[in-house]
Amino acid sequence: MTLTSWWLYVTAVFLISATPGPNMLHVMTRAVQVGPRRAVCAMAGLLSAVLLCLVASAAGLGALLGALPGLFDLLRIVGAAYLLYLGVVAWRSPVADEAERPAAIPPTATQLYRAGLFTGLANPKLIIFAAALFPQFINRHAPFGPQIALLIGSFVVIECIWYAVYALGGARLALWLRPARRQRLFNRATGGLFMLFGGLLLVRST
Repeated sequence: MTLTSWWLYVTAVFLISATPGPNMLHVMTRAVQVGPRRAVCAMAGLLSAVLLCLVASAAGLGALLGALPGLFDLLRIVGAAYLLYLGVVAWRSPVADEAERPAAIPPTATQLYRAGLFTGLANPKLIIFAAALFPQFINRHAPFGPQIALLIGSFVVIECIWYAVYALGGARLALWLRPARRQRLFNRATGGLFMLFGGLLLVRST
């Protein structure tokens, strides 16, 4: 892989990762709920899912899912159902003014990580995406291992950068969300977006 090819790949991934989606929305909402520091546990779960999908794609799972559309459809339905569930939970989340808000038991680090992992795994299209993207930047005449490691490593670093950006944005947003009516608006907006992502996952083809 040439330096030019790598820069093209980094630019493409940087722009793609910046696009608001379930992962970035999850990071932002967790930062609102528990603060950016504790949201790192959710980011770790999301990143684990991303890494699993990228490694699976590099190992040939992308070709397997392409050859077995029934398997992909099953994963897609399960993932969509989970995103729809997240949307309903967010939409129905109770709200209260800060002075009236009872002391809530914060989620544990394990719970934050697990929710992030499941959210990240809810979109199996990442496997197909990576299977389509990686070959565009791999030199068939050079060793495969170092090239795929560079591509996956670059993807993970860029993803972490955008997680931090969305988490810090969520922390600032938390100050604005102190009134109950704004919390309700935020819950409805995030819940609607999660449900939209789940619906799109169901209806869009690969």
